[in-house]
Amino acid sequence: MRHARRRVVRRVTRLAAVGGLLLGGTMVTHAVASEPGTPDAVPFSTASPADASGPGAGLVQRLGTSRTAGSWVGEDGRTVVAVTDEEAAAVVRAAGAEPRMVRHSMDDFDSATKTLSSAPRVPGTAWMKDYRSNQVVVRGDSTVSEDDWSSLTEVADGIGDFVRMERIGGTFTTRLAGGLPVLSTAGRCSAGFNVTDGRREFILTAGHCGPQGSVWFSDDGGRKKVGTTVGGSFPGDDYSLIAYEGGKAGENAGVVAVGGGKGVRITGVADPTVGQRIFRSGSTSGLRDGEVTALDVTVNYPEGTVGGLIESDVCAEPGDSGGPMFSEGIALGVTSGGSGDCRSGGVTYFQPLTKALADLDLKLIVAPGTDGGGPSPEPSQAQGVAAPDAATPGSSTSVRGILPDPSTLVSRLADPRNVGPGLLVMGGSLVALVASRWIRAEQDRKAYRRQYSALWG
Repeated sequence: MRHARRRVVRRVTRLAAVGGLLLGGTMVTHAVASEPGTPDAVPFSTASPADASGPGAGLVQRLGTSRTAGSWVGEDGRTVVAVTDEEAAAVVRAAGAEPRMVRHSMDDFDSATKTLSSAPRVPGTAWMKDYRSNQVVVRGDSTVSEDDWSSLTEVADGIGDFVRMERIGGTFTTRLAGGLPVLSTAGRCSAGFNVTDGRREFILTAGHCGPQGSVWFSDDGGRKKVGTTVGGSFPGDDYSLIAYEGGKAGENAGVVAVGGGKGVRITGVADPTVGQRIFRSGSTSGLRDGEVTALDVTVNYPEGTVGGLIESDVCAEPGDSGGPMFSEGIALGVTSGGSGDCRSGGVTYFQPLTKALADLDLKLIVAPGTDGGGPSPEPSQAQGVAAPDAATPGSSTSVRGILPDPSTLVSRLADPRNVGPGLLVMGGSLVALVASRWIRAEQDRKAYRRQYSALWG
């Protein structure tokens, strides 16, 4: 009876081992077949200037800088184009937009900003082209001395009466301290957007976050390495490139984090329009919204001058630098700096994403699809004036897998999406099969010895 039970146990063990081998092989085959491919990427070159900034930009380009002075989104949602003559106004009306007659053209604006740029540099100042007031606005923060402000005012007076001087509270600073936090010895910044050159993948963030060679981690202890800064431009521009340690971003590389475990799918890249409602995310202050107030802004940070920036009335705080700016899932820029904070409000500047992608010859990694997305997440606090079209951040999703997972070997092997679990099942089954064969052989040898002893003493 005992021998019969042993035979049953051995047979069950062998059958379980063979079944385990078949199951493990199936798991490995499934894991290999379902390996996710590289997400689609949208190159900067696919967007024309008109498409990138809306119909107003197309009309400005068509009419020329001597007959126009910018465009914006009006309070009724219509595109408004500033023009200097009636013929240009007729073209704008025929295109379905609203013309606004002004005295000064974009050529006048460009001449004024060129003169300001050639004057002695004064840290803590900035100037922008205010399309809606048809003026160039020069701002000085609390660090600018009276003598420097007086000298700059003389330069402005020499340009003309369309240059307006403004003093503001606070200071213009870079926001060093997406929007997931990345940390290095240079400080803390926010991850912006994931980009690719077709072979490797990178984080595009602010240039002032750290010089080339800066090593970045996703934890305070410096154990989870994200990557290394391999290029960028600051001052002049404000963007930099962090190469992922393993060469690839996470599974959800086309998603930006907005806090609360949520993310927004990114589906394309463009330039913003004045008056457009935008959103930005940062590792310090989360998701915030506001309105684009100016384009092609020059800011004299203490570290150097940066030009071509986007201005918005959305707030930001230290640590938000490099975080993504977007609207309706379209990537627009990365956070550069500004003044104020999210308690009292302020002004924030962004590096245009299209300029950075073009300079670096890279493509934006976008979400592979938008099906199944949840409702758009709400900003931490409503800020600024929303555009009439009630823009949203975009389609929401989980933030899982935006950055590569620097987990241990055991947790990677336990992930059912990998071949590890299947190999473990196959290995265990082989051990069981070999063990059952060895146990049977050992039992046969013992039985032979007993029989031999009984027969021959």
